[in-house]
Amino acid sequence: MTAKRAGLPFHIVDVFAVEPLTGNPLAVVDGGVDLTLDVLRRIAREFNQSETTFVLPPTRPEADWRLRSFTAAGVEVFGAGGHNSLGAWWWLAEAGRLALNGSSTEFHQEIGERVLPVTISQTAGQLAHVVMQQEPPVAGRRVEDLAALALSLGLTAADLAVDRAPCQVMFTGAAHLMVPIRGRDAVDRIQPNAKALLAVLETAGAEGCYVFSMDPRHAAAAVYTRFFNPTVGIWEDPATGTAAGPLAAHLVAHRLALPGQAIVIEQGTAMGRTSLIQVDVVNDTVKVSGRGVVVASGRLIL
Repeated sequence: MTAKRAGLPFHIVDVFAVEPLTGNPLAVVDGGVDLTLDVLRRIAREFNQSETTFVLPPTRPEADWRLRSFTAAGVEVFGAGGHNSLGAWWWLAEAGRLALNGSSTEFHQEIGERVLPVTISQTAGQLAHVVMQQEPPVAGRRVEDLAALALSLGLTAADLAVDRAPCQVMFTGAAHLMVPIRGRDAVDRIQPNAKALLAVLETAGAEGCYVFSMDPRHAAAAVYTRFFNPTVGIWEDPATGTAAGPLAAHLVAHRLALPGQAIVIEQGTAMGRTSLIQVDVVNDTVKVSGRGVVVASGRLIL
């Protein structure tokens, strides 16, 4: 029986979640290698999550699995260390599709043209964390027109904490604009103008905008954030690993965090979906880690 007749298995994973129905929900589709690009995009639109990931056999011998991820707008994304890849590996581990040995097992994921390492950790035989290494951090362009940036976020320039860190693009696999905000209440007040923010991001050479303050609401976190990405049709994302890595590197570069110290980032609280993302930065090595919760399973009938 073909996959089209039998249906494709899918699962909903809450990624970086603190409990079920928090974190960033991801649709994980088990298979789809024979589907056209148009159908993959339409499936992502059907799930209408920020991203849908297809778990596929690798095309390169050094990889264990190939992942293809699409936004609800049909844009394929390639950043490593995001919820789209972490959630897929969490499901693979929980479903028994990986041969785990001891407290830590390394695998390799094929994403676009790259093959990148993934580590699955266990504690007392129980799944603990998925750890993904991102690319070395690269600092990009700084935003000089602070008034325009603030206006695009529904704030004033006085709300930008540029005395602590610059508004700057950082890259660890995806280029996002880091924007320091003076307090979590100001972070919660943000109401972006998508058209104006898109213009700022295009000028800066950034994909998304990660706003942050150093006064989190969750006791386990060190940073409080929100993420907006109009360039790929995401109004707001409750957990963004591809932005958390650059933010941690940004914090270390500007002495707001210590290198080698685990940085826990809180995101999604303003959306009612609190997420915790841990990032470790040592020299040029950036590692993002987190957990997931499988909250639903079914079959996609095409």
